[in-house]
Amino acid sequence: MDSRDPFVLRHLAEALPETWWIDSDPLEPDPHPALIGDDGADLCIVGAGFTGLWTALLAKEADPDRDVVILEQHETGYGASGRNGGFCSASLTHGYMNGLRRYPDEISTILRLGVENLDAIEEAIARYGIECGWERTGELSVATEPWQLTELIEAARLRNNAGDPVEILDETETRARVNSPTYLGALYDHDGTALVDPARLVWGLEKACLSLGVRIFEHSPVEYLEDVEDSVRVHTPYGAVTAPRVALATNVYPSLIRRARKYVVPVYDYVLATEPLSPEQMAAIGWAGREGLSDAGNQFHYYRLTADNSILWGGYDAVYRFRGKVREEYERRPETSARLAAQFLETFPQLRGIRFTHAWAGAIDTCSRFAPFWGTSHRGKVAYVMGYTGLGVASTRFGAQVMLDLLAGDDTERTRLKMVRRRPLPFPPEPFRWLFIRLTQWSIARADRRQGRRNLWLRLLDALGLGFDS
Repeated sequence: MDSRDPFVLRHLAEALPETWWIDSDPLEPDPHPALIGDDGADLCIVGAGFTGLWTALLAKEADPDRDVVILEQHETGYGASGRNGGFCSASLTHGYMNGLRRYPDEISTILRLGVENLDAIEEAIARYGIECGWERTGELSVATEPWQLTELIEAARLRNNAGDPVEILDETETRARVNSPTYLGALYDHDGTALVDPARLVWGLEKACLSLGVRIFEHSPVEYLEDVEDSVRVHTPYGAVTAPRVALATNVYPSLIRRARKYVVPVYDYVLATEPLSPEQMAAIGWAGREGLSDAGNQFHYYRLTADNSILWGGYDAVYRFRGKVREEYERRPETSARLAAQFLETFPQLRGIRFTHAWAGAIDTCSRFAPFWGTSHRGKVAYVMGYTGLGVASTRFGAQVMLDLLAGDDTERTRLKMVRRRPLPFPPEPFRWLFIRLTQWSIARADRRQGRRNLWLRLLDALGLGFDS
């Protein structure tokens, strides 16, 4: 279906350029003041998204007397934490196959830690009474081309052999769960994914942190870090916090540790949300299990039902801007919204005529291994984690735990992992970075058109350990 077709564009006529999750939500908390003057703390955290809030919560749970301060340049959950699709996955490596390729010797440990992490998130949501629409529905990875089904069958074999139980569904079984004429089969992970309202999860974590005594300052961008004897002084425009330990949870925004910036590029991901489906529309597509869905192409969509039976539909285009700028104006890209709308109508032709009510975007902190990495600086007084590459709703809690381990100097099962001890390969400087990313994206799109066959460039990246299938 042509994304320029006026019929397609009419579906977008009333779409607001706002994030669906935070549009007039009554649970949005009151703002916090900016930092004015000098302050001190035992732990200073930079960034009030998922990573920063989990770091604060875990730190206070471990030591209720620890004085914890969070500095946020905008508002709590302003960045990717409040803009994503709400897929809360047990995977710590952006999928089993990516983890297996990179860490074959420790994948079983990573799998177990990922499940324990997801279970702990579910327990924390219950313990603190967080109203975030938690649904542990599992996820369907659907094949729309024969080569995708072949790859899913092989992935299922490997996962089942590793003790990660999944199921292959044929076309009839898949369409009995969610009815699309494009589906040829699916890999069904029964309990490895939960769906949440990410903004409400952020706000719930914020409320939990405040209940334990965490102090949060908003509109307080950190300008630089100053090494002062046994502490670090964290400077903002109108004040500073001095703390013996600092955790950086800035993710897609330029790191305060300059040498870490070469490992991450911001890639914009675009999302649509429909109006709530009528009972007749729900009957036409099924989806009684409310599973999260993604298709199995190299360029893929992710989609899900929200609490009111709207459909959130995102992915496919991944847009990198020259020099990696993160700007509000990049969150509007009509051509991508139109492409997403056309692809939605191809997937669900029985929903033609439905209105899209929201169209938004967010920047993803992407690294060359497509999974988080860690580091320290200032003689171990500062720790950072970044590079979640779009699958951070759950793995941010694990990232926070590792940061706290590193700051404490603890030798743990987590810190002994190769994925924690090793950094990804850096991206080249501009303009080579832009050319590298554009060539890779062109090659991935070409592979989708050629039954998954990877060209010489992608095979080279695979050989260097830089390859990825999405």
